[in-house]
Amino acid sequence: MDNTPVVRPARPEDLPRLVELIHEHVAYEKSAPRPPDLADRLGPQLFAEGARMWVLLAEARDGTVAGYAACTAEFAFWDARHYLHMDCLYLAEDARGQGLGAALMDAVAALARELGLDHVQWQTPDWNEGAIRFYDRLGATSAPKRRYSLPVQS
Repeated sequence: MDNTPVVRPARPEDLPRLVELIHEHVAYEKSAPRPPDLADRLGPQLFAEGARMWVLLAEARDGTVAGYAACTAEFAFWDARHYLHMDCLYLAEDARGQGLGAALMDAVAALARELGLDHVQWQTPDWNEGAIRFYDRLGATSAPKRRYSLPVQS
């Protein structure tokens, strides 16, 4: 039996499971709940022709979707170059420690190369020591910054 982790692009039929994982991720990061219509809002953005968002899914050994990485192409002003921004990476708790995180990161790097981008950036909460150790083991570097959010209403 092949134990190589399976990572693949999300398909429309994956949307219900993806939304479940997003809600788990939100709870894990102690963030505010997301809207109940998340699937209705996310699907058209993810699966539209020419979409500039990519979601890669990791499958557990039994074939269930156990995690995801969500990415967009962005522009770094100071570097004057595009890069792949990994907005989220999440694995269900029971799927951790099985090589799926490393497989997702390999797939994210491959996606960046496929898009002609030579750099991936992301962030993680400063309290998430497990993620920080994982990213450090990959050879990633960090920069201390705070992320702000400013709601604007019309």
